[in-house]
Amino acid sequence: MKRVPALFAFLFILLCGCATTKIDWNSRVGNYTYDDAIAELGVPDRQATLTDGSIVGEWLQYRGGAYGTTYYSRYSRFHTYDVHEFPDRFLRLTFGPDRQLRASTSFAR
Repeated sequence: MKRVPALFAFLFILLCGCATTKIDWNSRVGNYTYDDAIAELGVPDRQATLTDGSIVGEWLQYRGGAYGTTYYSRYSRFHTYDVHEFPDRFLRLTFGPDRQLRASTSFAR
């Protein structure tokens, strides 16, 4: 009977970990500053200042990865090895000359 509370605790922790909310960047347009982004996301991985004073910054969201799969056959001496790669995911935020958020995009590279 001691396993039942442990199982409930495990399921509770699992469900709480899956309940993260995704940020709606479109709702932050116009009222989110560059300084807010630095405080929340840290220093951008890449940053550029355009001629009109706009700032474009890119933050790494998820690191990509790769894994390989090997297929064997008992009756053949040939084997195959497949490599599956996933790119890095980035968030690009564009701030106007007034340092207010203008646009956001998410992309893979």
